[in-house]
Amino acid sequence: MANNTADHPPGNSVAEGNHDGDFGVTVADLRDLMELRSGEAVNKIQETYGDVQGICRRLKTSPIEGLSGNPVDLEKRHTSFGKNFIPPKKAKTFLQLVWEALQDVTLIILEIAAIISLGLSIFHPPGGDGEACGQAAGGVEDEGEAQAGWIEGAAILFSVIIVVLVTAFNDWSKEKQFRGLQSRIEQEQKFTVIRKGQVIQIPVAEIVVGDIAQIKYGDLLPADGILIQGNDLKIDESSLTGESDQVRKSLEKDPMLLSGTHVMEGSGRMVVSAVGLNSQTGIIFTLLGASENDEEKKVKKTKTQDGIALEIQPLKSEDAAESEEKEEAKPVKKVNVTKKEKSVLQGKLTRLAVQIGKAGLIMSAVTVIILILYFVIDTFGVQGRSWTSECTPVYIQYFVKFFIIGVTVLVVAVPEGLPLAVTISLAYSVKKMMKDNNLVRHLDACETMGNATAICSDKTGTLTMNRMTVVQAYIGDTHYKTVPEPEAIKPETLEIMVNSISINSAYTTKILPPEKEGGLPRQVGNKTECALLGLVLGVKRDYQPIRDEIPEEKLYKVYTFNSSRKSMSTVLKNADGGFRMYSKGASEIVLRKCSRILDDQGQPRVFKPKDRDEMVRKVIEPMACDGLRTICVAYRDFPAEAGEPDWDSENDILSDLTCIAVVGIEDPVRPEVPEAITKCQRAGITVRMVTGDNINTARAIATKCGIIQPGEDFICLEGKEFNQQIRNDKGEVEQERLDKVWPKLRVLARSSPTDKHTLVKGIIDSTVGETRQVVAVTGDGTNDGPALKKADVGFAMGIAGTDVAKEASDIILTDDNFTSIVKAVMWGRNVYDSISKFLQFQLTVNVVAVIVAFTGACITQDSPLKAVQMLWVNLIMDTLASLALATEPPTESLLLRKPYGRNKPLISRTMMKNILGHAVYQLIIIFTLLFAGENFFDIDSGRNAPLHSPPSEHYTIVFNVFVMMQLFNEINARKIHGERNVFEGIYRNPIFCSVVLGTFALQIIIVQFGGKPFSCTALTIDQWLWCVFIGVGELLWGQLISAIPTHHLKFLKEAGHGTTKEEIHEEELTEGADEIDHAEMELRRGQILWFRGLNRIQTQIKVVNAFRSSLYEGLESPESRSSIHNFMVHPEFVPLSEEEARIPEETGDEIDSLPGASSGAGGGGVPPSALPHSRESSI
Repeated sequence: MANNTADHPPGNSVAEGNHDGDFGVTVADLRDLMELRSGEAVNKIQETYGDVQGICRRLKTSPIEGLSGNPVDLEKRHTSFGKNFIPPKKAKTFLQLVWEALQDVTLIILEIAAIISLGLSIFHPPGGDGEACGQAAGGVEDEGEAQAGWIEGAAILFSVIIVVLVTAFNDWSKEKQFRGLQSRIEQEQKFTVIRKGQVIQIPVAEIVVGDIAQIKYGDLLPADGILIQGNDLKIDESSLTGESDQVRKSLEKDPMLLSGTHVMEGSGRMVVSAVGLNSQTGIIFTLLGASENDEEKKVKKTKTQDGIALEIQPLKSEDAAESEEKEEAKPVKKVNVTKKEKSVLQGKLTRLAVQIGKAGLIMSAVTVIILILYFVIDTFGVQGRSWTSECTPVYIQYFVKFFIIGVTVLVVAVPEGLPLAVTISLAYSVKKMMKDNNLVRHLDACETMGNATAICSDKTGTLTMNRMTVVQAYIGDTHYKTVPEPEAIKPETLEIMVNSISINSAYTTKILPPEKEGGLPRQVGNKTECALLGLVLGVKRDYQPIRDEIPEEKLYKVYTFNSSRKSMSTVLKNADGGFRMYSKGASEIVLRKCSRILDDQGQPRVFKPKDRDEMVRKVIEPMACDGLRTICVAYRDFPAEAGEPDWDSENDILSDLTCIAVVGIEDPVRPEVPEAITKCQRAGITVRMVTGDNINTARAIATKCGIIQPGEDFICLEGKEFNQQIRNDKGEVEQERLDKVWPKLRVLARSSPTDKHTLVKGIIDSTVGETRQVVAVTGDGTNDGPALKKADVGFAMGIAGTDVAKEASDIILTDDNFTSIVKAVMWGRNVYDSISKFLQFQLTVNVVAVIVAFTGACITQDSPLKAVQMLWVNLIMDTLASLALATEPPTESLLLRKPYGRNKPLISRTMMKNILGHAVYQLIIIFTLLFAGENFFDIDSGRNAPLHSPPSEHYTIVFNVFVMMQLFNEINARKIHGERNVFEGIYRNPIFCSVVLGTFALQIIIVQFGGKPFSCTALTIDQWLWCVFIGVGELLWGQLISAIPTHHLKFLKEAGHGTTKEEIHEEELTEGADEIDHAEMELRRGQILWFRGLNRIQTQIKVVNAFRSSLYEGLESPESRSSIHNFMVHPEFVPLSEEEARIPEETGDEIDSLPGASSGAGGGGVPPSALPHSRESSI
């Protein structure tokens, strides 16, 4: 097979001239061309353009030199062929967000109540003698007072407006943040192109049609292109076609490269032929946009803008021609993307919200009924009056008042601030995590990380510095413990070794001079190859002249490195027609294929298996035990007379090699890693190392890091052994066998990506412990994609990681450092704790307010806390407290406890004790003040006041004391594990301090100047001091509560559980049925309407769903900034109905049959009807 290089026409260097003439090809021509596949495409190119060179000539570009980079030329290409940018979907305007916030059911009820109240206060019934309607009308005779009736309605409306604006602003800033984050990710995405003969990296958005792009293993193609030259190129096109097989690309068979696809093997160069909206990904996005506007259209065959009917057929390579007929019969396979189950926190919150909501609804209904009954019995029964027409408006006014009180109880019962707390906490954490080198792509990953129980980490680059240097070598029968002097090696051996290393490595790998004087040289590209190039420089030679003499075009065939080969080989054609192949790779693998070795004279001598065993024992194992990676460098000559070998039968080609040298490469452990691993182990997280290195190297490094400690009961396995232990005779993985292995496994060496995926899946699916394991995985290679996707949290390396790995990950480590993972654990636990703190505070407020409103209303016909006051408590307390408690910075002490686990309740016994304990104190105080306060303060009683009476001092004091107690209880809420010192570290959180002081100041203003709207009268300084004093009592009472040991209080219930094991088992039995979260089961029973009111929690937790890899969420959530690179995040363009009926086809994508993987609208687990803005369109 000839090298895949097209012939270069002479003299066509940088095409700068004739800017005036147009290009010899139009957008439409190129677009038609890009829609053809394999054979058809090759024919079309030959018929229309002659060859790929012809296309390059028409695009005025040179295959070797690339474009000139002249701004005029680039601008012209932009206008002719478009920019490589897919315009984002328009963001929701602020008004749209306001409208969405208004959909909240509780708010609608309040608005109706307020409007009725306003209407009644303005409308005065004619006549209507006060006496005739009984005492019900008491107090209306004062004309001034009657005029003030509108205030309550207006105040309610005003507070509703504030709630709506706060919510809308919150959503808006969230959206803005995500767009910022998304564009940041995009700006960081660069691609390698050739301009003016220089290889440079430019942002993806700057790529133009006619650019010559270099593509290599692990790239995500940013634009469509046609192959110019390729080495062993294989592409994964499943994102476009759903075919999981990798497609071989070559000039003769299939040169078409499509945007959004992944390079799985090999390297090459392509000429860019379509960008932005004209690329295949862009066309699909256009279709999506169209189908969104036209909901009914099914994508059977959709017209694109130009009216070209577009069908994305499975790519058929020549090999698959015979299966073509079968292919026609069956529909195109769909891409299955794992539906992640709901995040732990989200599931717990949904359940809790439903529980609270039910309770609140019942309480408010009971309140209204009791009030109405009492009024009716008292007025018509006891006083024996009859209902007359002139009294109707007065009575209706009373009923409206009761209704408003009922709604108030309901409003207070629902923790409106909870979604806000979750949002703030996550958004704050994500912002701060950026500083700790964690770029969070999926918000819920941040919180899941707090529950992590296992981390499977790569070795290279994560635990080690990824700065490789050759420190030992075995050349010519001598084991050198340091890099040898060039004089010590025979010139022939040295020559062949230097050539082998220089040519048989990616030409993009280089060693550049240090940036700062006296610094270390910069390593660019593959670090192992950098180490070998460093060896060449170490023996006083230079690799660049050799590469200049043999440019990449002259390489006859390249077998690129991949995880199954574990070696790389390059073939050159000699002048006499023979071939020479240079190879390098993992020493134990390459040595098995060697039959000769160069001796101390530089002559090949026979190398038998027993020699090999001796070499392994004497050279390779000692190197490995020092923690070195061993690489073997070898070569093979194919004589000309034997004819051209069959390059496709790799096993025959890669055999009969001659070993040149074995080198030991050191990759030092990062100095901060051992401490980080100790922290993880203290925090109850098991760290496992999964590496491709040999077992001795892996064990040595694991010991240095502290992953394995002497005297511990652990096992280290190689991939092969691991598979023997976990697979049955048929070669299938058995969970029981895996369960015997993984708990003690600490190091998995010589492992393939499949092993990594098997291990991760095995640990996640295991039922050995009390709770399901939560696994985090780090990865950098393309092949780590499946494991990263399967894990609960996937960390990709920001520096060394390939695009594919970053695409599959949840968090990107911008410094590739293991310590950043520990930071992520800390932040994750902090999010969880912040939300628990907020709940502890919020529920105390709710319990007290509901009981006070309820009993007060039933005993005195009037809630002591007025609607406006309740809303104020709800607003300030909720919004500001969520701000204050959700921004507590994490402390190291978070790492001293074990992870909570999936089914630990949100509200622990200790928290329940605190909530009820404080509620008791507050209720005693408030009821004492309510029924005996007038004697204590020597003021008039506010009870049984007539309808429009002025606010009383009595009730103002009750309200003020209530708020003061909440304020001081906010300080108590800072600790949820029963700690004594609630002030600890309070200065580290300036937001908290300013919120508490700010609330206090506002409260003073409301009480002193709030007047009629807030039903308040100004208080004297003595009364204020008493109020504050009673508030401070909260802190003392808190100490008393924390003195009671929780374990004596067995009767306390916990709330907000996760999913228990039994439920999971039941769930697995009914796998066929749609899995519905249990919280939803409760919802379905007629409570959907109510849940919509509560649904703010769902919509605001939508933050948690943001970036969720689900199309429906994707189409409407802020991050669907439809960029080409994001295309991979939503590959499943499938109508809902089909999606539900779909069955997973590949093991990597098995849908976890855990509760929460429900097939409702995307990614939430809410019935579509309960999502206020879910679009049930079939897209």
